[in-house]
Amino acid sequence: MHVLAISGSLRAGSSNTAVLEAARLLAPAGVAVSLYDGLAALPAFDPDVEESGDLPRAVRELRRRVAESDALMVCSPEYAHGFPGSLKNLLDWLVGSVDFPGTPVALVAASERSVHAQAQLAEVLRTMSARLVPAEAVVVPLPGRSTDAAAIAADARLAGVLRDVLAGLRHAAEE
Repeated sequence: MHVLAISGSLRAGSSNTAVLEAARLLAPAGVAVSLYDGLAALPAFDPDVEESGDLPRAVRELRRRVAESDALMVCSPEYAHGFPGSLKNLLDWLVGSVDFPGTPVALVAASERSVHAQAQLAEVLRTMSARLVPAEAVVVPLPGRSTDAAAIAADARLAGVLRDVLAGLRHAAEE
């Protein structure tokens, strides 16, 4: 099984990206987690470009990676009570993808305070016909902003949360 992990943060040293990298480190046998690193390269969504069928290379690559994945894991920061525009742009490019509807998606938050962004993400993903697994965002309560992937994976409580998310995605992908 393959899980594509998408961070909503472009920041170097992002705690959201660290959570997804920790999930990659913790993936059980038979589960591969790969991090999508093309968020900054995506052009602004343009319905005319999408309708033309001549999609930019970065968009074709995004859609290819989603199509080749059994599930997605998304971890995003919250800015001004919402999720970043760059992540919304990525989702807009996936709306026209025939491979996205029905995809199991886990929303993971690196902060307990990220409630508005997670609620908005869940609403957008439900509208796009994603299967949220579980139905609400899972919080990986990091002890500090500078926590890296290895430290997250080494923490029994945080690792347990991520292992549960991966198990849920695996179960949903096998249904």
